[in-house]
Formats: sequence, structure tokens, C-alpha cells
Amino acid sequence: MLDIFTKKFNELTTQQLYELLQLRSEVFVVEQDCVYQDIDGKDKKALHILGYKNEKLVAYTRLFKPGDYFKKSSIGRVVVLKNERQHKYGYDIMEASIVAIKNHYNETEIKISAQVYLKKFYNNLEFKEIGEEYLEDGIPHIAMMRS
Repeated sequence: MLDIFTKKFNELTTQQLYELLQLRSEVFVVEQDCVYQDIDGKDKKALHILGYKNEKLVAYTRLFKPGDYFKKSSIGRVVVLKNERQHKYGYDIMEASIVAIKNHYNETEIKISAQVYLKKFYNNLEFKEIGEEYLEDGIPHIAMMRS
């Protein structure tokens, strides 16, 4: 079971910020062997969803209200620590993110830019593909929407 916290950027402790940047780097840069600029200036506008297990950050997303990233509200930087994925924490952190968008932004329409290999995972969360696949930082992605 995850302990899930929702925080604005200015509510994050230095430790939490370090942990979330470390987790994102570990998965998106090192594990996926993708050189890209993770610290993109958008974290200040985002709502951060942190999932802890035994006081260790193992799952994370960041959320945006409509207009801050896409025209619709959005969820991005969805990440679960590799050795914790068998516990299906991706579903826990995504479900908490969907609820947080409803509670904080009063929105139900959510757009994501999903890595193609995770389409079925997002389909299970009621996201549907829109448009064609595209490359983002050298990795196949597809836009998906949830209403």
C-alpha cells in the first residue's frame, strides 16, 4: 500500500524535490537510456503526486491544469521504481492523479503523452488513443485522452 501525497511545488520539501528528481532521472534517463532535459521549468506550475512505500518514494506523477501544458488538464512524468512495478503501483498513482485533477481543477478530461508500450496500461485507466504515434526524445509516444 502506498502513502500518497499531493503537493504544490512550493510545498515540496528539499528532500522530496531531490527524491522525485532522482526517481525521474533513474527511470527516464538511466533505465530508458534517454538523454533529455528533465528539469524543464514546468515543475513550478505542476501539482506533484508522490507515492511512498516504507518512507521511500517509489511512484510519482505531475499534473497540470488546462492551459499549463496542453489545452486540457494533463498528467505527466508517470514513473514507478523498477523493482516496485510488480505491485501495480502505477495504477495507484494514476488513480490518485485522476482524483486530484477532479478535486484541484474540477476537470475530468485529461490528456497524456504516453509511451506506446504502455497503451494497454492507460487503456485500463479509460484513456483512449488520439492521432498517430510520434517520437518524443527518441521514444515512440501517442496522445491519449480520458473524459
